[in-house]
Amino acid sequence: MRVLLLSAYEAVSHRYWAQSLMAELDELSWTLLTLPPRHFAWRIRGNPLSWWLKEHETLSQPYDVVLATSMVDIATLVGLFPQLGRARKIVYFHENQFAYPESSEQMPQVEAKMVNLYAALAADVLVFNTAYNRDSFFEGARQFLKKMPENLPAAKPLEKLRQLAKVLPVPIMPLDNASLTNANPRRIIWNHRWEYDKNPEDFFAALFRLSEQRVPFELAVLGQRFRDVPPIFVEAERRLSEQTISWGPQPEAEYRSLLNGGGIVVSTTWHEFQGLAIMEAAQRGALPLVPDRLCFPALYTEHYRYDGTPEGLYQRLHTWLTKPDCQPPLVDTQQWQWPHWRSAYRKLLAES
Repeated sequence: MRVLLLSAYEAVSHRYWAQSLMAELDELSWTLLTLPPRHFAWRIRGNPLSWWLKEHETLSQPYDVVLATSMVDIATLVGLFPQLGRARKIVYFHENQFAYPESSEQMPQVEAKMVNLYAALAADVLVFNTAYNRDSFFEGARQFLKKMPENLPAAKPLEKLRQLAKVLPVPIMPLDNASLTNANPRRIIWNHRWEYDKNPEDFFAALFRLSEQRVPFELAVLGQRFRDVPPIFVEAERRLSEQTISWGPQPEAEYRSLLNGGGIVVSTTWHEFQGLAIMEAAQRGALPLVPDRLCFPALYTEHYRYDGTPEGLYQRLHTWLTKPDCQPPLVDTQQWQWPHWRSAYRKLLAES
């Protein structure tokens, strides 16, 4: 079976998914085309043209399956390369543009939403990494289509699309050492993008209070950093310097070592569709502490969720740090790992 795998905005989680998918299903013949994760507005609208100019011969080949991420404008690609229309077209949604929180400095992402919607309409199968992602896509698309002129009837087409939808998470790779423990219960880990939608203000506000009250903890601030960093990171680096053991992106080996030490991995995000960073930290011995919203209620029991407010985060952290015996047990991550999902992915690609 010949599979064309297209990733138009190869963010870290997208690359992880594509590489592990090809490794786990290596009996298939894979062709991978990617584009770097920068210049988002140009990339999401211009990816067919970029590939038409650079990969014309590759895209002109016959394939049995075209597997594309939701940022790929597969509808335009099929128009440019009609033979791709004869392949089985699967669109994988790591995220959807309808559920992104928009900052006051951004223009509404109408183009990105339209690409998501056209990709869904051009697909034979839609795959979402979580039920929350699926549901927020269809609700967001419904609200979006209501704004179009002529009051177009959207309910029936969207219901047809929903019938094509499946939920398959991005699996995580098993670890060689499965006996990791939470060796550092007072270590607090941030391993997310340094951007506004991850809501670092709530995270650091809780840590400032803990620091002022002399509650003992150590801090590892990791994750992907970009040119423009929210100002709170500058303030936090100064105010939490005594507790900080690591600040900023780290080489892979150092990053894994910090996660292997366990601790508490925290999310305060306003947007998350699966949360691979939390899963990987939990797999390596950290306790997840996540807000009671978005995808998290379906993934974590109430023992690992706080009410989503800064006060709720502070209270839970204070309890876990001052009374480590009150911390819940480590999360069983077996159900998130590739052995649990390999057959489902194989079936997805093999169905005719």
